[in-house]
Amino acid sequence: MVVTNNPETILIVLPVPLYSVDGTLFYDTQACNGLRLWLENFDRVILCNPVLTASTPPESTRDIVAMFKDANLDLRPLPTAWTPVEFARKLPATRALLRTLIRQATHLQFAIGGLWGDWGAVAAILAANDGRKAAIWTDRVESNVMRFQAAEYSGARRAYRTVTAWLASRLEHYVIRRSSMGLFHGMDTYRAYAPSSRSAHLVHNIHLGPEARISADDLAAKMARGPDRTVRIVYAGRVHRDKGVSDWIDTLALLADRKIPIEATWYGDGPELAFARDKVRDLALESAIRFVGSVNDRDTLMRAFRDADIFLFCHKTLESPRCLIEALLSGTPIVGYDSPYPRDLIQAHGGGVLVAGEPVALADAVTGIIEQPRRLAELAEAAARDGHPLIDEEVFRHRSDLIKSLLAPSVAAA
Repeated sequence: MVVTNNPETILIVLPVPLYSVDGTLFYDTQACNGLRLWLENFDRVILCNPVLTASTPPESTRDIVAMFKDANLDLRPLPTAWTPVEFARKLPATRALLRTLIRQATHLQFAIGGLWGDWGAVAAILAANDGRKAAIWTDRVESNVMRFQAAEYSGARRAYRTVTAWLASRLEHYVIRRSSMGLFHGMDTYRAYAPSSRSAHLVHNIHLGPEARISADDLAAKMARGPDRTVRIVYAGRVHRDKGVSDWIDTLALLADRKIPIEATWYGDGPELAFARDKVRDLALESAIRFVGSVNDRDTLMRAFRDADIFLFCHKTLESPRCLIEALLSGTPIVGYDSPYPRDLIQAHGGGVLVAGEPVALADAVTGIIEQPRRLAELAEAAARDGHPLIDEEVFRHRSDLIKSLLAPSVAAA
């Protein structure tokens, strides 16, 4: 790694883990793209992430040192500390490291979320104590997700997770209040956190460039599809209760009961994958609904998005999944449960339909779209227009410019 005393140095603390395999560090492919864009917008990047030990590199990761060997990147791994005991034991040394790095950087961005081992929150508190101006970044309301997931448990485990979610919420708002700027990905997170922020900004996060936009020819062909055909429905994400997997299947079952020809595919792995496949089999809908598991070929996934007529979603928690933006870039209308995030994404051109969070309403919406011969074509065109500005270079430049707008003090000696 090349390290210099460059005038524009950003310290970034993220929860995305690094994976250590025989001493080599591997990093999520999309996170690598984000790092590339940070390096384009700042002279030097100091990157801090927790490290997990693995026997083999996880899918969709890359050797971060080899990938950025010529970049002005200072990589500083942090420990994982996801229990109270671990966190208390590892806090003193990690706090000392973060304090040193904060004083080396001209610009600060900390991603927060969680409670134990939330090094972004620790860094934000240290920066505030040092009189430094820092930006807080988040793409979901982690405490809301934690409360939702606590309901999966019972007894003492449920009580512990509920209390932890409450403490996490208190920490989130405390950190945001003490920081100079809030960068909140998507309207769900913006609405939740903006009241606590001195300077709140709605931003977006995506790792697809201009080439991901559906071409004019492909969009025209999509809009020209005839009405009497099988409707292609898609979703991509973790197969998890957070994503409303059971509601998704129930919605499709209602459409099948109405004799609407559908071909629905969910791309992604997760803890509810076996449950989902069993439920589809029990409903005798294997010919109409598929859960194909993980797909690591990004081109294959984006082709599936472009080929689809509808991106159907049933999200249950306050978060800002990138998959909705990816669908819009593909000219595929988003149809699903209403919340501020998707509502904001399609407010300009109406590239989707949003309903109350229950399967009957969602099935009614899909039925209404299909029964209008030109409606799918109109929605596809609107979706492409809504997605057009949401590419990686633009959104990272926007965030970088906001961070740079905070006054940068002189860099202290290391």
